[in-house]
Amino acid sequence: MFGQMRSALKLPKSQDILDHIYALPPSAQEDAMETIRSIEREAMALQKPQAGLVELMAYLDSRGVRKGICTRNFDTPVSHLLSTHLPTHVFSPIITRDFRPPKPDPAGIIHIASQWGLPDRAARLIMVGDSVDDMTAGYRAGAATVLLVNDVNSYLAGHQHTDLCVKR
Repeated sequence: MFGQMRSALKLPKSQDILDHIYALPPSAQEDAMETIRSIEREAMALQKPQAGLVELMAYLDSRGVRKGICTRNFDTPVSHLLSTHLPTHVFSPIITRDFRPPKPDPAGIIHIASQWGLPDRAARLIMVGDSVDDMTAGYRAGAATVLLVNDVNSYLAGHQHTDLCVKR
């Protein structure tokens, strides 16, 4: 999906999508954001939970583990994922693309820790993700980081901000 966004926005591979959009003139920013929303809407139709996701959420619920979301997606695809694939599971708070500053800044993860009343920033949290921004945000927040490894991000397995890797 991110490759499609980069292509649609004529974005170099090394440049962050949001940094690129916020550097545009204000008149062009909304068009660029709508391009991303459109791509996310198309991806939503094909969205499937990763193997083991539903079972993992049931296990965490059975143990009373709280779950929050910190994503760079808009709220619509997040709502679709939750209502379609995880309707009985509670995630709160849910931090989406509109939260400022976005990942890799740790502010979203620290916000979750604050909402949960944790006094030590995110030291008791685990950030699970599949991107360098996820690992970096978690690391900077003081959380343990778990990389969900796939064919695209396997190079992050040895990254200094990755604590643990899982494939499923």
